[in-house]
Amino acid sequence: MASQPPLPGIRAVIAVSSAKGGVGKSTTAVNLAVAMARRGKRVAMLDADVFGPSLPRLLGIRGTPHTLDDERLEPMQGHGVGCMSIGFLVEEATPMIWRGAMVMGAIEQLIQDVAWGDLDVLVLDLPPGTGDAQLSITQRIPLTGAVIVSTPQDVALLDTRKGIAMLRKVNVPIFGLIENMSYFHCPSCDGRSDIFGHGGAKAAAKDLGIDFLGEIPLDVALRETADAGTPIVVAAPESAIAATYFQIAERLLEAIDAKADDPSRSAPKIVVE
Repeated sequence: MASQPPLPGIRAVIAVSSAKGGVGKSTTAVNLAVAMARRGKRVAMLDADVFGPSLPRLLGIRGTPHTLDDERLEPMQGHGVGCMSIGFLVEEATPMIWRGAMVMGAIEQLIQDVAWGDLDVLVLDLPPGTGDAQLSITQRIPLTGAVIVSTPQDVALLDTRKGIAMLRKVNVPIFGLIENMSYFHCPSCDGRSDIFGHGGAKAAAKDLGIDFLGEIPLDVALRETADAGTPIVVAAPESAIAATYFQIAERLLEAIDAKADDPSRSAPKIVVE
């Protein structure tokens, strides 16, 4: 008998994680979520980065969510993807000066008090790091799997290894590692520069025994489409970058099919060594 879905009506929950900020995790999460939706899946996103919520801007969503008759919030919609974020409930420039318990209370409300409906995939945009918020989320939500985003340089990969170790401690399956900002594509000369080095994440994935899902360049178009609230998989679906996102999304959907109905799957637990 297959295990129950992680949340009522939700078949799979994928966490997009990075142990270091500034590596493009949220942009990656948005493009993967929209890519899955463009493949006909019912997809929503939860912005679990309470201190730096960016999904409203990245998905081009403005306004405040409606409250339904049962007092749950209705997810906002952007590019075919549902979304809930603390960013819808506070002014964009307002700093979240909260302690850990308040953060977890807010995240739990965003999970439980939202009318997600029937979904194939709920994508969690985790906050960077390996602290209380990340640990609590991975303990309290039965995750189908996690995707790790890193840049190629050694200083980022040091933190990436810590993030992977944390996920393994709580028995979260790791679907693979993405190398973001893998190289710079110059729009003027059409040349390439390995600003942060290149191939570090691929080598780390091999060393750690996890799949390498692909490399995303540092590209002006990717930054422009993110700032404009139109993911590149929507703005330029025929581009090479969009093609990479679609390929990674398809691999994730295959991994979900293999994991979501696994009868041995259960909520993650702490492993004490």
